[in-house]
Amino acid sequence: MTTVPRPARPSRAVEAQQGVKDLIVRRGLVAGDPLPTETELMEELQVSRNSIREALKALQAVGIVDIRHGFGMFVGRMSLSGLVDELAFHSRITLQNGKNHLANLVEIREILEAGLVQRLIDLGPEADLGPVADVMARMEDESAVREVSPETDRLFHDLLYRPLGNPLVSQLLGAFWDVYHQLRDHLGTPDESPSDVARRHRDIYTAVLAGDKSAAVAAVYAHFDGVRNRLERLGG
Repeated sequence: MTTVPRPARPSRAVEAQQGVKDLIVRRGLVAGDPLPTETELMEELQVSRNSIREALKALQAVGIVDIRHGFGMFVGRMSLSGLVDELAFHSRITLQNGKNHLANLVEIREILEAGLVQRLIDLGPEADLGPVADVMARMEDESAVREVSPETDRLFHDLLYRPLGNPLVSQLLGAFWDVYHQLRDHLGTPDESPSDVARRHRDIYTAVLAGDKSAAVAAVYAHFDGVRNRLERLGG
């Protein structure tokens, strides 16, 4: 008779992690709200101090708990920094063996932005693109004398999709951006001139203003041509 092994029981620290998360939900706490002390959590969850400390350290690493020494513990604000570090690390490994997972991330971002520009066009006059016009002008000024700064490039995308009212969009795009910029020195020399970079952003902006979905989607995909070409040279 074959004996089926029982699944391993979660460690007390893992159980404590779940207990802290359940407590946050049960009490209706939100980002920035104070959490109980270690001693109070020990009593509430019936676990040891070591288990609580291990649990809090793990939850801090993923942004669920914010530990401010000298001030206390708070519900963390959503952060994708852990995801960024993991994606950047694994993408760097695959760049070395020719599989190039960074190309997959670029493809996901292309698909995401192609959908976002169409949603933005659907808003019509409700979408205030005035701030985008300002950053577009700044980008063209920069491209005339030097490279477009990473800050200006990132701000363009952040402001473009802000009228959608979805804060997770900015965080996701920012995560993709951070991964790419951690690896940019491994990708070789860019193909595009600064003026090309500014023109591709202008094409997206102009198509959105005109309400032309097909042109906007085409401009989004063209925007990534330079990155895609660099990745293809690496064998992606």
